[in-house]
Amino acid sequence: MIKIEFRTFKSNKVSFEYPVTWEVEKANISNNPDCIATISKGEENLLNVVEFPTRADIEEFKPLMEDLITDDGGVIISSDFVLKANKEAIELHAVMYTPQINFDIYTYVFIEENNIYIFELRTVDGSDEVLKEYDDLINSFEII
Repeated sequence: MIKIEFRTFKSNKVSFEYPVTWEVEKANISNNPDCIATISKGEENLLNVVEFPTRADIEEFKPLMEDLITDDGGVIISSDFVLKANKEAIELHAVMYTPQINFDIYTYVFIEENNIYIFELRTVDGSDEVLKEYDDLINSFEII
């Protein structure tokens, strides 16, 4: 079995581990000022992490998140409440259809202490390896 090496991403609010095969990119805060991390694996896998204040609770936010995806032309495959990284989360999988490219979105939404944290993986790869690495990353998520 190959041992995967990890790096730690830390901001002033969050920490998580990501495989060394992924690369931290400059977060595009001009288009998304709430973005705290952008990490990619090749050209086919892009993870954005956003954080912003909210008054909504996780139950209230779930239909809003679903509406955002369907309004953008996405088809929701699954949307559930789960326990992830020892926190309640929304786990969402959707397929986005655009004229340029079709891709899967895997999203985890956490709401803690009036802040929302959204991890959104956009992938055309969708391989078991990428999804396992994403799952490991999410499981290492901590609020600091």
